[in-house]
Amino acid sequence: MNYKHLIDLNDFSQSEWASIIQLALKIADNPGEYYGSCHGKIMATLFYEPSTRTQMSFQTAMLKLGGRIIGFDNPQNSSVAKGESLKDTIVVVSGYADIIAMRHPMEGSAKAASLYSNCPVINAGDGGHLHPTQTLTDLVTLSREKGRLSHLTVGLCGDLKNGRTVHSLIKALSQYEGNTFVLISTKELTIPPYVKEMLVQSHIPFTEVLSLEDAIPELDVLYMTRIQRERFSSEEEYQQQKDTYVLDPEKLSKAKSDLKILHPLPRVDEIDYRVDDDTRAIYFKQTLYGVYARMALIMSMLGSFDPAPPLKGTPLEQKCSNPRCITSSEAYLPPSYKEHEGALFCEYCEQRQG
Repeated sequence: MNYKHLIDLNDFSQSEWASIIQLALKIADNPGEYYGSCHGKIMATLFYEPSTRTQMSFQTAMLKLGGRIIGFDNPQNSSVAKGESLKDTIVVVSGYADIIAMRHPMEGSAKAASLYSNCPVINAGDGGHLHPTQTLTDLVTLSREKGRLSHLTVGLCGDLKNGRTVHSLIKALSQYEGNTFVLISTKELTIPPYVKEMLVQSHIPFTEVLSLEDAIPELDVLYMTRIQRERFSSEEEYQQQKDTYVLDPEKLSKAKSDLKILHPLPRVDEIDYRVDDDTRAIYFKQTLYGVYARMALIMSMLGSFDPAPPLKGTPLEQKCSNPRCITSSEAYLPPSYKEHEGALFCEYCEQRQG
């Protein structure tokens, strides 16, 4: 397979994702057989934002494949602290590495990085926008633990506004037949308009509810997320939301016996520790599947790389109206917009304009 960058899930076709998922499951059965598959290759992990699982999962995946790691886990320990632009960092690092995994707090940053990279870029999370490799992890987990990716009633609970893992998972599972979504959040933390518009336009059934307890009996999958302190503008706003949803044994007693509980982690207090012992809780297994998923992805993306013009939208003079978009902090980036049904959407962060 001939891959370029992985910024969003739709950069790959459903059949390509199916191949990667099957490879990940094969690796899970015999991980030692794949050691040396990336001998002599170098991965740069550029983490502008704190991470445990994603960063270490990428590093573990590359090391298990026989490759090597460079990069940083704190931009203050790099030339970024001196004011270096994202463009300059990417141009330099892509000359050192064969593949880059990058996490950044600004939405659309991975797309911006892909404009200037001479090697494949993997989006390891761009602000509250997308997190495609976590979604790949989720798909591998459900494929093995649930046995299917279709005809599921999927509940997503917590911070659906800023939860990039939620946005990516909805996009992915929308491609499979018969899936229904139950979106469980406060009115302040509901999913962004662009995600809802995607569901409506694709005729994907979904409901929005306030109560986890009322929703849980109908679910095949429950995807819990934490209320993210770092996405709030004030501590007061965070405190008003943080304890809204807590999964405990009492609520779980109303759920199906074959429910699968996932969580991208870290958790704070949204899952009671007593739930860990329930066989339906598979979020720790999920972290291990993440290593196998990223091993499969790295092997596939290192097959070949053919840079292509990454901007496909309409160039305009105006800047994106989203203050969290990467174009607001990296002034050299050319604004670009995609048009859909008469509306303009920023090609970097996907936010509707106007």
